Amino acid sequence: MPPRSTRPLDKLDDDDYPAYTMGRAADMLGTTPAFLRALGDNRLITPLRSQGGHRRYTRHQLRIAARARQLVDTGTHIEAACRIIILEDQLEQAQRLNEKLHTHNTTP
Repeated sequence: MPPRSTRPLDKLDDDDYPAYTMGRAADMLGTTPAFLRALGDNRLITPLRSQGGHRRYTRHQLRIAARARQLVDTGTHIEAACRIIILEDQLEQAQRLNEKLHTHNTTP
């Protein structure tokens, strides 16, 4: 196992650090703040809030938003796109659990 770094964890290296403002996130995705608000309204992503109440997005949330944008760009309604992504995530979690249980049950 490689030795641990002695430098403190850089928050920008953390996928779950809320580093991006709504405007910056929208620019990065090539979309509008309204699109990001709609993703929140459809419970796909829930941005964290700054002390001033402004939305802040993580890199992980931006990847989810980018997937939603792909679906919307191909003609899927935003509500359906959000539901598709939520179901894809649930399926992936179930498959991981199934594999874990299968591995556990076949180990002598």
